[in-house]
Amino acid sequence: MASIVFERVGKRYPDGFAAVRDLNLEIADGEFLVLVGPSGCGKSTALRMIAGLEEMTEGRLYIDGVLANGLSPRDRDVAMVFQSYALYPHMTVAENIGFGLASRGARKAEIAVRVRETARLLELEEHLHRKPAQLSGGQRQRVAMGRAIARRPKAFLMDEPLSNLDARLRGHMRSEIAGLQEMTGVTTIYVTHDQIEAMTMGDRVAVMRSGELQQLGPPRVLYDRPGNVFVAGFIGAPTMNFLRVDIVAENGGAAAVAEGLRLTLPAELVAAKPKLASYLGRKVMLGLRPEALSRAGDEAAAALAGRVAFVEDFGATQLAHLDIGASLSDVAVEPDEIAGRPRLRALIDATTPVRSGERLRLNIDAARVHLFDPESEYAL
Repeated sequence: MASIVFERVGKRYPDGFAAVRDLNLEIADGEFLVLVGPSGCGKSTALRMIAGLEEMTEGRLYIDGVLANGLSPRDRDVAMVFQSYALYPHMTVAENIGFGLASRGARKAEIAVRVRETARLLELEEHLHRKPAQLSGGQRQRVAMGRAIARRPKAFLMDEPLSNLDARLRGHMRSEIAGLQEMTGVTTIYVTHDQIEAMTMGDRVAVMRSGELQQLGPPRVLYDRPGNVFVAGFIGAPTMNFLRVDIVAENGGAAAVAEGLRLTLPAELVAAKPKLASYLGRKVMLGLRPEALSRAGDEAAAALAGRVAFVEDFGATQLAHLDIGASLSDVAVEPDEIAGRPRLRALIDATTPVRSGERLRLNIDAARVHLFDPESEYAL
């Protein structure tokens, strides 16, 4: 096991494109860290730099306290698990699991013991003599993981390992990988674009965008206290709604006002955000998670109302998409304006069905409001 430290690491290609910029990140010994972000954000490049498969152009990388900049991939003692599994089709499961050990000159008896131990851990004992083509996708992924585990490396590097699996199997494999990491205690860096994987697997999550680290912290902190609009819009499913609102004084406190919306901000929220006083009479970006909205019984008491454009029925809950007026500004990772009309998403109980075309009145849990500077997009 080992700690891994990035010190102002950058990767710039000959054409000038910066895939990673000034990355400072410390992964503790035994930690499970998830690197998450949209395609092209630099997360896989960062992972490959740890493995030595990409050369750094700036900064320093330490593995287990040793400067790794000049080390060959072989000498870094880390093991990668790829999206494509990268199994040898002509080899059996046992030969695939033991390949890394054999290539490093391990004795046959040692290889046999390690392969059996790993197969037992991954429930592959019955498949040791089969070829990869005879296995399911989940079994092939376990073989790829087994090859990494058998080596007993200082760190596991996993690059989108579940993206080729169906949704049901991904859910199963998420728990298997998290359980294996906890059991082995090996430092693990896991790359994904799937924020559900990030939220359910990592001790900490590092959110990246355009080669830069946006926020680092435990999953719950990123969900409850996102540092900027990008993190707020990327973490959480369904994605957060954003509205441009005016902050006005109200009874010694403050309220957020927009077309069709007036929301009194809780005193504790105002007190916790001393900068908010300087925004009185100015616009801010208000963030509302769909689950912070609920159906209102009293129209006069409702914080806002809108006409339902369409509904996604998830069984226990419904995601209602509402048109509420031009004040809505969706700046999530993937803007979902349809035919130029802004939309608000509300995740509500499915006990009473919602239908397209009906007018829906909503309450807002004011304690779960997020506020951002509209220019810098940082949280207030």
